[in-house]
Amino acid sequence: MPTPVLHLLCGKIASGKSTLARSLKAEHSAILLSEDHWLAKLYPDQIKSVADYILHAHRIRDVLGPLVIDMLSTGTSVVLDFPANTPADRHWLRSLADAAKVPHRVHYIEVEDDTCRQRLHHRNARAEHDFAASDAEFDLITSYFRAPDEAEGLDVVIHRI
Repeated sequence: MPTPVLHLLCGKIASGKSTLARSLKAEHSAILLSEDHWLAKLYPDQIKSVADYILHAHRIRDVLGPLVIDMLSTGTSVVLDFPANTPADRHWLRSLADAAKVPHRVHYIEVEDDTCRQRLHHRNARAEHDFAASDAEFDLITSYFRAPDEAEGLDVVIHRI
């Protein structure tokens, strides 16, 4: 039986994280858990600000963290479509793999802001995503983004689009 792996996604809004997550799920016969899906189903119309997002996202993490560790510990690979976009986020996400004693892989999607913004406008127009972000929200959320750093000791795979 192959060793289970925790796959993590890093990239700006509309960089292609969810699309890559679905591909990784199929490629690795993994379970896919999407933060946006859980937020939309558990907290419909309750996320009006970054503070609301942080509050509800942490609640979901408290519930899903032990579940992810259990799945990994029983031999199932997991793709977490949760943003691994800051060192603190990546630390928490990696701690799940460490607790399960399995490897992790951070899939960093490197895309220019202008490309992400165009994709965001397109996605918003088609209403194909659980959340639609404005240009102002894109700018605010992107201001927190930090690419993975070698000092974090992560297994990073870079996807340039």
